[in-house]
Amino acid sequence: MKLKLDENLSRHLKPILSGLGHDVLTAADENLLSRPDTEVASACLKEGRMLLTLDVEFADLRKYPPGAHPGIILFRAPSFGPLTVNRFIADFVRSVNLKELTACVAVVDPDRVRVRVPEKQT
Repeated sequence: MKLKLDENLSRHLKPILSGLGHDVLTAADENLLSRPDTEVASACLKEGRMLLTLDVEFADLRKYPPGAHPGIILFRAPSFGPLTVNRFIADFVRSVNLKELTACVAVVDPDRVRVRVPEKQT
């Protein structure tokens, strides 16, 4: 799966996710640090990369509706320490098939995962 890590995630997460078989880029890899969310989202769309983020703005369904992007996963880790966040994200990625979240907006909390899927076209 092609993934992009936003600037709020530790760069040390990249080799962990790459080791799980994912093609991972960070916002820093593409000079997107401190760029507006819309630019990060556009880069994800252009490259077909699912965004992994801690930024709640990306869970705004009015701005980023399911089906309008390759997928967004917002992580709500139990603490914001980088080691805890990395472990939380890596454990989640190991436990799910990310392809099932393509084009969805998912919010991952310690106790549950909420997924918004694209509306069916009629």
